[in-house]
Amino acid sequence: MNKEQLEKRKKLIAELILENEFYVPMKTKEIAILLQIPKSQRGELQEVLDSLVSDGTIGVSKKGKYGKPDNTAVVGIFTSTRRGFGFVTVDGWDEDIFIQESDTGGAFHMDKVKVTITHKKQGNKRCEGKIIGVLEHQLTELVGTFQKNRTYGFVVPDNGKIPVDIFVPQEKSMGAMNGHKVVVKITNYGSHGKNPEGQVIDIIGHINDPGTDVLSIVKAYDLPVEFPDAVMQYLKNIPDEVDEKEKAGRVDFRDVDTVTIDGEDAKDLDDAITLTANEKGYQLGVHIADVSHYVTENSILDKEAYKRGTSVYLVDRVIPMLPHKLSNGICSLNQGCDRLALSCIMDIDNKGNVVGHRICETLINVNRRMTYTNVKKILVDKETSVIEEYKELIPMFERMGELAAILRKKRFQRGSIDFDFPETKIILDKDGHPLEVKPYDRNVATKIIEEFMLIANETVAEDYFWQEIPFLYRSHENPDMEKIQKLSTFINNFGYSIHTGDEIHPKELQKLLEKIDGTDEENLIARLTLRSMKRAQYTTECVGHFGLAAKYYCHFTSPIRRYPDLQIHRIIKENLHGGLKQTRFKHYQNLLPEVAKHTSTTERRADDAERDTDKVKMVEYMEKHMGEEFDGVISGMTAWGMYVELPSTIEGMVSVTSLRDGYYIYDENHYEMVNETTGRTFKLGQKVTVKVVATNKILRTIDFELSEGEWENGRTKKRKPTDFQ
Repeated sequence: MNKEQLEKRKKLIAELILENEFYVPMKTKEIAILLQIPKSQRGELQEVLDSLVSDGTIGVSKKGKYGKPDNTAVVGIFTSTRRGFGFVTVDGWDEDIFIQESDTGGAFHMDKVKVTITHKKQGNKRCEGKIIGVLEHQLTELVGTFQKNRTYGFVVPDNGKIPVDIFVPQEKSMGAMNGHKVVVKITNYGSHGKNPEGQVIDIIGHINDPGTDVLSIVKAYDLPVEFPDAVMQYLKNIPDEVDEKEKAGRVDFRDVDTVTIDGEDAKDLDDAITLTANEKGYQLGVHIADVSHYVTENSILDKEAYKRGTSVYLVDRVIPMLPHKLSNGICSLNQGCDRLALSCIMDIDNKGNVVGHRICETLINVNRRMTYTNVKKILVDKETSVIEEYKELIPMFERMGELAAILRKKRFQRGSIDFDFPETKIILDKDGHPLEVKPYDRNVATKIIEEFMLIANETVAEDYFWQEIPFLYRSHENPDMEKIQKLSTFINNFGYSIHTGDEIHPKELQKLLEKIDGTDEENLIARLTLRSMKRAQYTTECVGHFGLAAKYYCHFTSPIRRYPDLQIHRIIKENLHGGLKQTRFKHYQNLLPEVAKHTSTTERRADDAERDTDKVKMVEYMEKHMGEEFDGVISGMTAWGMYVELPSTIEGMVSVTSLRDGYYIYDENHYEMVNETTGRTFKLGQKVTVKVVATNKILRTIDFELSEGEWENGRTKKRKPTDFQ
């Protein structure tokens, strides 16, 4: 087919698709028959169709049918990258749509866009698309570092996903100087070859001023810090101590030994424990602060708590969901104070089965405010002085250890998965500079509280599922089987296998983690297993929790810091006081889907902000260790480099351009970086020694290079170049 014939056919096909008002999208074969194209030329027809889709003349649906671009386009949120390309996330789609830089259509990061599919998903290659319209600019303000020129300035965004700087005219700079962290309002989103424009609306401080780094992240995520005056006024109606009238009608637990167990610096104590033994087993009381007694539905306090969704625990501060008068005061289960609680009292046999339970409004008074450290000293270290200090409670702590072990064993028998990756603990000086970064390991005390909270959450969720009352559940859906199949194929290289069918049972992944425990490949396979799983979220449907292997699960135990817990407390209390009438039943049916969606979003925002503040302090910490060498493990790979995690949990990147013995390519199927010429490989989970060569506080990045010893000792495996071809 010559060029003239090709253009003629393109025009004919485009007219067929675009001019027919009642056109129903057809597959390639149907178009070929309609145009009387012989079978021998249908390969050329496919090229024509691909060309029309690529230039946006027609569109192709997810199911592979062609039609008008508007008819086949889907709507989603565009996420850009510093390299120019991006992805569109569509509700209900398992995978994002890849957008090449030339196909972004001028869309800005977080824009709501209309996109057509240009290439369907094939094997490991993801679906590709072209943005044909920007429906809404959702990001209107951003935080960055101001760079001043003689007559104008630029703001370099802190968000590494935004590939362009924001141009700021001098008269709209508020007098910002070089190095100032600022909030800029976008006034023009720019176009190809032209930067977006904006005006500075807030100067946070200089990049080197104490606290500016974290405050910049707070502003970037639009985290509400100060409570509105109206909320503070409302607090005057809330007493400092529990009124005697409010104690009436509650189950009184004040004569039962009661403790809280938290970290040393915790101030919002929202759960307390009672535990007694009997012939049949144990009676465990999980007593949760009755926050909903003070934060009533639709009050100004409730609306502010809903807006925040969750407390945010940053490296140098806590941004609470509720004002301190509540979170550290009357709602906090402080030692020696009468407090209102909503309690789940469970009878548990010696095998860990909950054989009976009661959910009720209670009155408690905590005997001792315990710390994880001191409980460990009692149960593990057997420290005499601490045992003597709490001698009247020692039998209860020993029972706690026994029961937690029973519950943990039962949970693992059913297939619950435990990823024991350490969390990060960053110790700061008085000016907010990092003194130490280290892993925060769980001990026996943290595991005791973890097991007790889990069993309470499961018990409450199962109770309300069977009552068929509108409720909020904490759901963790089954993994995408395509990702599990990839994991299965990969672990076969190490001699491991998992049984897969239409779906996978969590016990299969748990057994895998047990098999790899202590092996060289443990880190590698554990990380890949975690990445194959979905993210937990709040839902109105009880779909279970895959990671916990639990049929029923909710968040009941932290209403001071999580709105979903506060929401279900209201439902529980309303149900306890005579049940939900039809109007209230419908009220919650209508309300809860939006609550689930909003609180899942605010939780993710909090997680991202917490991770970013940790990153910025890690970068600052590593600035003091420039040129030093550290042992680490390759924790991630991309085409442009390898991420290496140190024992302290700090992560940095070894750029592929720094690998000095030739050209390396990323072998995605084997999670390896392979030298094209020599066959030398670096793989996920491999131990390496690296040197710190650069840090960037603005981008929050740490650059490593492999140490001289890595090259001299030749620790990396070599294989024939043909092995990966």
